[in-house]
Amino acid sequence: MTDGGPGAATPPGARLVLATHNAHKLGELRAILAPAVADLDPAAVVGARDVGAPEPVEDGVTFAENALIKARALAAFTGLPAVADDSGLAVDVLGGAPGIFSARWAGRHGDDAANLALLLAQLADIAPVHRGAQFVCAAALVTPDGEEHVELGRLRGTLAAEPRGAGGFGYDPVLVPVDQPTGAPERTCAELSAAEKNAISHRGQAFRALAPVIARVLSRPAGGGPIR
Repeated sequence: MTDGGPGAATPPGARLVLATHNAHKLGELRAILAPAVADLDPAAVVGARDVGAPEPVEDGVTFAENALIKARALAAFTGLPAVADDSGLAVDVLGGAPGIFSARWAGRHGDDAANLALLLAQLADIAPVHRGAQFVCAAALVTPDGEEHVELGRLRGTLAAEPRGAGGFGYDPVLVPVDQPTGAPERTCAELSAAEKNAISHRGQAFRALAPVIARVLSRPAGGGPIR
């Protein structure tokens, strides 16, 4: 192990750290970066769990602010370029809510079933034509020398009256994306395959937009110039 920022212990060869403890998200980022960074060793992209990073308080009022809070904390802790994302569901008739409170809409963080049940109850009398919504993701890159870059991704859709599908997580079982594969029936995000979902998802869009910037950061010498 080599020391990065204060208290950090990063695996040898690590060049980029992602603010997640989720192995699926880590693999997704590696796959998205692969075309942009041809010689990138998968071991060069590590997660917050790999470096023992603490989780900062996310007290921003937008997805972008919370993504930056996480990326800044991780870059300071490890001394490596850090990537973080923040995402949620924005419902038109609720003025963009649950928004940044998506993961704790029912009062307890991460209770997907309760969050979903509460949202559907709130929209029970809303006609299909007014059930527009979108998943939103902000992906942020922060370097140890303070350079920052943020990209946004959005997946527009409508909300089904009841959950459908066993895939995905969170609000995936009720969002029916506007963009569906040609000739396919309208499906919720939870009914799409992982490949279909990743091709159109808000997180996939944001990370793919950020990938060229990450590639430029990783291609410059340590302590190099600013992001362009």
